[in-house]
Amino acid sequence: MAIWSFVVLVLTGLFLMVFFKPDMSPVLYQGVYTPLRGIPVSRAFDSTMHLSLEVRGGLFVRQVHHWSALVFAAAVALQLLRMFVTGAFRRPRVRQWLIWVTLLPLGMAAGESGNILPDDMLSGGSLWLIQSVLLSVPVVGTHAVQLLFGSEFPGESIIPVMYWAHVLVIPAAVAVLLGAREWLVRRNGHSRFAASVPGRRSARPVMAGATLGVLVVLGVAFQIAPIWLYGPAGPGQISAGSVPDWYMGFLDGALRIMPGWELTIGVYTLSLAVLVPALVVPGVFFTVLAGYPMAERLILRRLARHDALGRPKAKGRMAKEGTGPATLDRPREAAVRTGVAAAGVAFYGLLWAAAANDQLAHEFQLSVEAVTIFFRFAVVIGPFIAFWVTHRLCLGLRLRDRHIREHGPESGVIVRGARGGFHDRSGSDDHGRLPAGAAPPR
Repeated sequence: MAIWSFVVLVLTGLFLMVFFKPDMSPVLYQGVYTPLRGIPVSRAFDSTMHLSLEVRGGLFVRQVHHWSALVFAAAVALQLLRMFVTGAFRRPRVRQWLIWVTLLPLGMAAGESGNILPDDMLSGGSLWLIQSVLLSVPVVGTHAVQLLFGSEFPGESIIPVMYWAHVLVIPAAVAVLLGAREWLVRRNGHSRFAASVPGRRSARPVMAGATLGVLVVLGVAFQIAPIWLYGPAGPGQISAGSVPDWYMGFLDGALRIMPGWELTIGVYTLSLAVLVPALVVPGVFFTVLAGYPMAERLILRRLARHDALGRPKAKGRMAKEGTGPATLDRPREAAVRTGVAAAGVAFYGLLWAAAANDQLAHEFQLSVEAVTIFFRFAVVIGPFIAFWVTHRLCLGLRLRDRHIREHGPESGVIVRGARGGFHDRSGSDDHGRLPAGAAPPR
């Protein structure tokens, strides 16, 4: 899904490049959309309006391009989750794990830079947020803002900079990483569950057709980013009820629920209300993701030293790479790791929901302050609850599997044996022997 959505992104992006003008110089809008006619806009906004409403198929291609960016980020996130809960990040696939970890922030950066290009009202809000985040960085923040925006905000250079980053730098990096991932897969092979059939027919053609078909349906039937409704960007203005794309929702939620704390050190004042949710939280998140394989390997190595039974040493290539068979773990067999994954998903989901604190307050007739306070406690307590519930579920499933291995699958039919004992029809008899026709436990 990630590969084919990226292919669609490249193809539709080439089409959009023909009509889009990354220029912030002012012009008067004279297009077909009457409510905005005669209003001063930038050339970037004017070209996007022309592309959307006057170029044949332009709106369809633009919406497919936007939906492809959302699907790409979702596919990368799901791939990371799948690799995490199944243990597919172990050697020799650590580099593949690091590639997927890098692809997620690259996809987010590509989507955010693309959202800025139309120079509409949402674009202005994103630029204001970028400026605020940069200014919260101590010492170098002011210099970074001047380097990116110039002497005035937003200036006239930000959209050309974002344009070349969006169409050249980020896609080239993504293409290189996906190519490296394909090479590593061919070298190390695909990881699979032990019960899967070797040599099974590849599902790539089916997935390619399904991904392309869904993107086409989304582009035709579901409207996204209607900039004619948002209007051109204006200093100090933002659309009511505007929200970022889904992959940026957790940052928006973190900004909304973070208390307005400030820390003064000498002549510097740190705005923790922006610095912590916008830089510290994602920085810690991606650092933990990237370093988890090494951390788990160190922990397991220390635990192995206390293993009284010991384990046989690997030989040959396995010993060199520090890996076992190329099979995946069932999530229930790694209850702690699966619980950690559930805690991370809960933490992300709560931050994502917190980005709609104003909408939730309106729908449930509550005050925004009450909803915000609820999420401040929920993002701390919720992950622990998710870990405990998931851990208990995994242990329960393991106990059920153990019972099936020892006694065979239960049919729910109780019969009486020759010696007067009662047992399940598919279970063992009074002497522990399986009845005729019953499958032995694996």
